[in-house]
Amino acid sequence: MSDINEMNVGLRWYVAHTYSGYENKVKASLEKIVENRGLSDMIQDIKVPVETIIEKHGDTEKEVESKIFPSYVFIKMIMTDETWHAVRSITGFTGFVGPGSRPTPLTEAEVESLNIETKRVELVIKTGDSVMVTGGLFEGFTGTVQAVSDDLKKVTVVFKRGSRDMSVELDATDVKLA
Repeated sequence: MSDINEMNVGLRWYVAHTYSGYENKVKASLEKIVENRGLSDMIQDIKVPVETIIEKHGDTEKEVESKIFPSYVFIKMIMTDETWHAVRSITGFTGFVGPGSRPTPLTEAEVESLNIETKRVELVIKTGDSVMVTGGLFEGFTGTVQAVSDDLKKVTVVFKRGSRDMSVELDATDVKLA
């Protein structure tokens, strides 16, 4: 078994270094290889992170896309000999980021901080719902949702404690419908 297969840790994000200006060419070539070789279960996503900048020149505005990480392509893949060779064979690819010749996957914290993978949150909890806290300091408590943040990441829950109401802001992932 090769070194690459031994370090397989499942589906993870890897960073590929490319020649300057070759990011989109590497992405397009890899997408074609994935399609032709039927590797869509092994290489699931390829991204060249960009941001849109609005340039103003007097009265005219122009939208310009700028690469956030020039010369880098992010690839969500299962690292095996086959996928490693598929990526290595692309013109413009210079290597994976990692010590020596060992590609290193990004940690979950790095993926989140770099905003590579945007997770769409669908929150079924709304104001007035009765919820149970499933994590954190108030785990096991039951209360009523008073408010939901605009980004759907936080909920404010009111707990009845004797004759007082206690309002607490919690992560939306720490509550479920009661």
